[in-house]
Amino acid sequence: MSDVFQFDPNRFRRPGKKTIRLIILGLIFLIFSFTSYVTLDPEEVGVVLRLGKFNRILEPGLHYKFPFGIETVQKVPVQRQLKLEFGFRTEEPGQRTKFSSAKFTEESLMLTGDLNAAQVEWIVQYRIADPYMFLFKVRDTEQTFRDMNEALMREVVGDRSVNEVLTVGRVEVANTVTEKLQGLANQYETGIKVDQVVLQDVNPPETVKPAFNEVNEAQQEREKLINQARSDYNSVIPKARGDAARIIEEARGYAIQRVNEAHGNASRFDSVFQEYQKAPEVTRQRIYLETMAKILPKVGRKVITDQGTTGILPLFQLGKEEQQ
Repeated sequence: MSDVFQFDPNRFRRPGKKTIRLIILGLIFLIFSFTSYVTLDPEEVGVVLRLGKFNRILEPGLHYKFPFGIETVQKVPVQRQLKLEFGFRTEEPGQRTKFSSAKFTEESLMLTGDLNAAQVEWIVQYRIADPYMFLFKVRDTEQTFRDMNEALMREVVGDRSVNEVLTVGRVEVANTVTEKLQGLANQYETGIKVDQVVLQDVNPPETVKPAFNEVNEAQQEREKLINQARSDYNSVIPKARGDAARIIEEARGYAIQRVNEAHGNASRFDSVFQEYQKAPEVTRQRIYLETMAKILPKVGRKVITDQGTTGILPLFQLGKEEQQ
């Protein structure tokens, strides 16, 4: 009903020596193939170590090297711009970057020159200019470079007031740190070229932020009052000075006018006196007529009589004048 199982001893016979040799040769060939060539991306260079000692630097592309670990290659991205973040960490870069919720106050909390505290967050963008120095001159180059950044930022921030760091001095702080950081990186032979230092955010610590905001509001109120006082001063003082100058000029003009009138009256009196000396009666008559011409128009009712006329009282009608 069913097939009878028959044991075949040749089925489980060990492979021969020839087969083992072929397998070993195949493994050796595979290892040789995978360890003899290295491919470098366009932004990378390869630092070749022969038996652990620096030998040469490979440019981007496909290169041959000694197999079986005799030569090893460390890839260094010399054309890529790298960055270090201080005071914050980026978890997912993109259109809506997601940052870590952890606090890095040990990096960002600093003391300013006027003994105020500030939380400084910044980014350092750099490139690897010399791969040999980057790998072999300094142990743990990235951590050393990070420590250099923190030390220099604390030094520069410590030389300035908190208002400078928070407002107008941000660009100056970033430029100063960039310059000093490049000099220190060259001194330590790190092989790093600093592109720029960017202050991402500068704020007072959370614990003192309400008090800091109150101080800022008080300072802004003070500046507003000072500006208002200056505005009032600029509107009142020049006007007062102008009025004073106008009054002085009017007084000077009035003085000149009175002096000129006095001189004119004196000259006219001299002229009249000279004419009077020539013909006293005529001059006296003329002066009398001129005086009467000024006086008579001011008199309401005038009765002119002859010197020899008598009985003139009825002409005055004194009773009617009193009734009027």
